[in-house]
Amino acid sequence: MGRIKETAAVYETRPLPEGKITFEEFLAWCDEDTWAEWVDGEVVILTPAARKHQKITALLSTLLREFVLKQSLGDVLTAPFLVRLPESLRRGREPDIFYVSNEKLPLLKETYMDGPPDLIVEITSPESLARDRGEKYVEYEAAGVKEYWLIDPDRRQAEFYRLAEEGRYRTVHPNEEGIYRSEVIPGFWLQVSWLWQDPLPSAIDCLKELGLI
Repeated sequence: MGRIKETAAVYETRPLPEGKITFEEFLAWCDEDTWAEWVDGEVVILTPAARKHQKITALLSTLLREFVLKQSLGDVLTAPFLVRLPESLRRGREPDIFYVSNEKLPLLKETYMDGPPDLIVEITSPESLARDRGEKYVEYEAAGVKEYWLIDPDRRQAEFYRLAEEGRYRTVHPNEEGIYRSEVIPGFWLQVSWLWQDPLPSAIDCLKELGLI
C-alpha cells in the first residue's frame, strides 16, 4: 500500500486525464519518467518495482543487450518505454525488457515502439502477476510477439512461450541442465538458476559464461 500511495503522490501535481483519451494524447501527457500504460483509451498507473524485481531486470537486460549488440542483431530496451500494440488491441504497454531485431528497428520512434517487438520479458510482482499472465499474454500473442518470457521471482518460476505457426503460444521448457535457448535471438542462452541466486551472480560472470568476455 505504501508504494501505491507513493506512486499516486507523484501525479498530484500532474492530474490524470479524465475519461478516455487517444494514444497521441497519452503520449503528450506522459514523459520519459512516467510509469503508466494506455489501455483502451484509459491511463493505468504502474506501481514501483521491488528491489528483487529491479535486480533481475538489470541482470537480464545487461546480458541481452551485450549479446545483441555484440552480434549486431538489433537493440534491447527497458521500461519506461512504451510499446504500441496493433490498433485493434488499443494498448500501449511498458514491458520490463524487450528485444527489437534489425528488421524491426524502423518501428522505434523517439518515445515508443510502433508495433510488436520480437521478444518481451515481464518480471512479475504480486500486483502484476494476474495482468502479466492473463491480459498481456493474450495481447502479446495476438500482436505477434514471437517470444514471451514470464519471470516470477517470488515463486522462482520462469515460463518461456514461443509463437507457433498457428499464431498461438506454446510453452518451451529449459533443457535438463536448466538452460533455455532463445529462438528469436540466435545463439543466446540463459541458465535459469542464475535468476534465483541470492545474491544474484554478477553480470560479468554471466557474460563470461556466455563467452562474451
